[in-house]
Amino acid sequence: MAVSEKIPHVLVIHGPNLNMLGKREPEIYGTETLEKINEALFQRARGYHITLETFQSNHEGDIVAKIQAAMSDCKGLIINPAAFAHTSMAILDALLLLSVPIIEVHLSNIYKREPFRQKSLVAAAATGQISGLGAMGYILALEAIANILASL
Repeated sequence: MAVSEKIPHVLVIHGPNLNMLGKREPEIYGTETLEKINEALFQRARGYHITLETFQSNHEGDIVAKIQAAMSDCKGLIINPAAFAHTSMAILDALLLLSVPIIEVHLSNIYKREPFRQKSLVAAAATGQISGLGAMGYILALEAIANILASL
């Protein structure tokens, strides 16, 4: 068996505008940058013996293509679809192709936000959802994926 087959591969997808974390509405999304969030995820993933890949795009089609490409080797997926959570049937349909644990993450509590942000289409494909815990939500999502994979 190749090393990549023994060590689970987890994909983290960051949706639109998340490349602007730390600059964009810090009172809502916090001051931590996407780079810092990714660094913390990579560090934690090593402790779980998981290989991690991160991907950020402001383009819906790129996210759909990344999810489709993940079908072959991904053992778990963490996604912060950002604004696409509320609008993208295409991302939902792509996620429904996967048969792996999927954790949806939102930095802010979408249920305490504007009414149009309180419904996530992506949630229908998610194993679970973490909302409102800021950057820590990503770490908790990785822990959940690690625990799910360990129990398989």
